[in-house]
Amino acid sequence: MKELIKMIEDEYGIQFKNEMLLVEAFTHSSYVNEHRHQRMKHNERLEFLGDAVLEIAVSEFLFHHYSNWPEGKLTRLRAQIVCEPSLAHFAHECRFDNYIRLGKGEENMNGRKRPALLCDLFEAFIGALFLDQGMNAAQKFIKQVVLDSIKEDAFSHAMDFKTLLQEELQKNGDISIKYVLLLEDGPSHAKRFEVAVEADGKELGKGAGTSKKAAEQAAARVAYQALTNKG
Repeated sequence: MKELIKMIEDEYGIQFKNEMLLVEAFTHSSYVNEHRHQRMKHNERLEFLGDAVLEIAVSEFLFHHYSNWPEGKLTRLRAQIVCEPSLAHFAHECRFDNYIRLGKGEENMNGRKRPALLCDLFEAFIGALFLDQGMNAAQKFIKQVVLDSIKEDAFSHAMDFKTLLQEELQKNGDISIKYVLLLEDGPSHAKRFEVAVEADGKELGKGAGTSKKAAEQAAARVAYQALTNKG
């Protein structure tokens, strides 16, 4: 675990006061089951705590960063950020998968790459950091690893901009929204589409993609971000 402690300090400037919390966060239940005589703790309780800390940190950020969004949109984006694939990605980006302690069976079944395991590990680390140094330290780490990705639109692929645009345009009543195919070219295996989105006959944005659906989403994103001053 010395390598883990050094990595956490070098990469994130975090020095755990209680290093056993860090060890617990990186100990999977399969490892504990194979070393019962050592009376170790696995990371499931820390995962429970970290899940709550992460959700409040992300919720607070979204509440302030998207100040004109209603609850439904905030909930959808938060769900994409704190979902298993996203958290597993963050754990891998942090190289946490290199340090998790697994039982031989879990290791042989390639558990080190299992999204659910990595998601739990990421939450457990946040829970351990929260217990060791409080909410400010946990939020600082979450900002560095998670929230800065939100600012860079890393989750825009997961958002349905056609729905967001429709909700934005129809806040004050029905509006006719139309997607117009402007261009379709390229061979069958590498098609390119360009689409414009119109509302009541007025063009709001254009987008391109490798399918009509992708081009429509791209056009909707341009229009939505222009309307909400987020682009």
